[in-house]
Amino acid sequence: MDLPDHYKAYLVTKDNENHASASIVDRPFDDLPKGEVVIKVAYSSLNYKDALSATGNPGVTKNYPHVPGIDAAGVVIASESRQFQVNDKVLVTGYDLGSNTDGGYAEYIRVPADWIVPLPDKLSLKESMIYGTAGFTAAICIKQLQRNGVRPEQGAIVVSGATGGVGCMAVAILAKEGYTVVASTGKADAHEFLKELGATRIISREELNDQSNRPLLKSTYAGAVDTVGGNVLATIVKSIQVQGSVAACGVVAGSELDLTVFPFILRGVNLLGADSALWPMGPRREIWHKLATDWKFDKLASVAQMISLEQLDQHIAKILKGQITGRVIVTLE
Repeated sequence: MDLPDHYKAYLVTKDNENHASASIVDRPFDDLPKGEVVIKVAYSSLNYKDALSATGNPGVTKNYPHVPGIDAAGVVIASESRQFQVNDKVLVTGYDLGSNTDGGYAEYIRVPADWIVPLPDKLSLKESMIYGTAGFTAAICIKQLQRNGVRPEQGAIVVSGATGGVGCMAVAILAKEGYTVVASTGKADAHEFLKELGATRIISREELNDQSNRPLLKSTYAGAVDTVGGNVLATIVKSIQVQGSVAACGVVAGSELDLTVFPFILRGVNLLGADSALWPMGPRREIWHKLATDWKFDKLASVAQMISLEQLDQHIAKILKGQITGRVIVTLE
């Protein structure tokens, strides 16, 4: 297959004063990073991490100019690897894609073969990006809870930041698995959205933001998926039942955790991390298979809105302000 001379990309640059700005440009094909496989991107998605990269956050992306987009799904058009052939449908999430390696907000990406997951049979390219890193992270969190013995009959699971990408996916998958789900949100207009995904009860974000400084709170939840961090995570940990578990994956409310050891030594609470970027390839493929089969929920399409590259700026501003409900899918077809 003939490779193009140029490709369209959402490129972020920084000026001499370190201010970031973005524009859609035509780049020479040779500007693609090194890698064994070239993929024509059909879809990407917008995650909080993408918004940080697009606005110049050095904790996410150190080198500019840069193309964000930590997710990409498309078709192989060139391969130097025996693992993948031309016309294979594939997806990439995590690793260094969209962080310091040019990512999915472009018509083409070039990546190492070891980053690529074959598209599962029962998943379309578009559906894989409705999940994206958000759905994959939610699935890891649920896998962590189940691995540590949290079962539906033990009690409710609370999900913080439930209208966000990871949160809404966690609500839907947990409900499909038979758990009683309590969804926490600050968006009064999103209650019906969460109930349709399977939430049994909706609580305000204030209910997960205890200011009393008590070392333990009422033993309320069997487990939790926390997408927020900070004092919300601390409140959740202090509210978990004996031998319960919390899967944590977010820092939008802060990266510091003000806790005593009492939830851990008096109740045996497990605090479990979920690092989706470097999840090993074998377990990674297993989770994508689960997302395509047992954990695929009926309302998957309803959690997503479609945008073009040209609409990214306004949606990046919205996600940074917490104004996005569900998932935002970027189409490049």
